[in-house]
Amino acid sequence: MQARVVRFVGSVLALPAPPLDALLGVADSMRRWGLTALGRPIARSILTDRDKRAAFFGCLLITFAFFSTSMFPVVMLVVGPLVWGIPHVLADLRYLVARPGLHRRPLVLGAIGIGVLAAGLGFGVRGGLAGAALALCVARTSWLRRCLGLLVVAVLFVVAHRAGHLADLAFAHLHNFVGVLIWWAWRPRQTRLHLLPISLFAAGSIVLLLGLASPLHDFTKGLEAPWTGLGMFELCQSLTPSPFDPNSVRLVLLYAFAQATHYVVWLRLVPEDDRPSKSPRSYGQSFRALTSDLGSILLWLSVIGALALIGWAMFAPGEARDGYLRLAFFHGHLELAAGALLWAEGRLGFGSRH
Repeated sequence: MQARVVRFVGSVLALPAPPLDALLGVADSMRRWGLTALGRPIARSILTDRDKRAAFFGCLLITFAFFSTSMFPVVMLVVGPLVWGIPHVLADLRYLVARPGLHRRPLVLGAIGIGVLAAGLGFGVRGGLAGAALALCVARTSWLRRCLGLLVVAVLFVVAHRAGHLADLAFAHLHNFVGVLIWWAWRPRQTRLHLLPISLFAAGSIVLLLGLASPLHDFTKGLEAPWTGLGMFELCQSLTPSPFDPNSVRLVLLYAFAQATHYVVWLRLVPEDDRPSKSPRSYGQSFRALTSDLGSILLWLSVIGALALIGWAMFAPGEARDGYLRLAFFHGHLELAAGALLWAEGRLGFGSRH
C-alpha cells in the first residue's frame, strides 16, 4: 500500500506541464507581426533596451486600460477578473513567494498563512496586517528596520480596527495601488523611464476622480451591461461607502482602472524587470520558465480552474466574477505580508539586492 502511494505521488510530481505549445506559438507569431508593424528602428529599440520596453508597453497598456474603463466600466470589472484574474494570482505566487525563495522558509509561510486565515475568518485587512507583522518578526533584517515596519503595521492595524468595514473597502482599492508601488521599487533604475507609466496611471486616476471621463461612458452607455448580470448600482454597493453618493460612480471607475493597471503590473511589468536577461523571451520560453518556478501541478490546477471559470461565465458572467473574487481573496493579503517582508530584507527599494 505504501509503495503504491509513493508511486502515485511520484507520477503526480512527474506530470508534464499543460500542452500549450501551439497556443504559445500563435502568440509569438502575433508578437512578431506587431513588432514588424512598428518598424525596424522602434522594434530594435524595444527589443534591446529593457527600460524602454517596459515604459513602452506599460504606457500602451495603461492607456488601453484607461479608455476601456472610461467607455465600458462594468464590462471591464466583469471580464478583467475572468480573463486575467488567475494568471495574475499565479504571478503573485511566482514573484512574491517562489522567486524570492519564501517557499523554502516555513516560518515565513506560516506567518503569511496565519494572516490569510485570519482574513478569511472575518478579520479582513486586520488579518492581513497581522500576517505582515508576523512576517516582519521572522524577517532576516536589522532590528531598526524590523521595529520601523512593526510600528507602521501597528498604526495601520489600529486605524483599520476603528474604521471597521471601511478599512476593508479601502484595502480593496489601495491594494491595486500597492502593486504599482512594488513594481516601482522592484529593482534599481538606471533611467527614469519607469516614471512614464506611473505618471500616466496617476493622471488617469485623477481624470476619473474628477469625473472628466463621463462623456465617454455617457456616449457608450457603458454604465450598464445587462448581459453581465451586474449593474452599476450593485458595484457601487460593494465598492463605495454609499451607493447614493454622487461620487460613487467615480470611485467605481477608479477601482476598475486601478485593477486593470494592477494586472498590467503583475503580468507585464514585474516579469519584465525580474527576468535575469535584459532581452525578451518568447512566450514558449516564458512558459517553460514559469513551469520551472511554480511546477506543473499548480499550472494544471490553474488551467482547469480557468476553464471552469470560463464555462461558468458563459451562463452567468457576473456570478463567475464574484466567485473568482471570493476564491482569490487571499492574494491581496499575500501581497501585503510578502511585500512587507521583502522591504524589511532590503529586496525592495532603491539600491535593493533583488
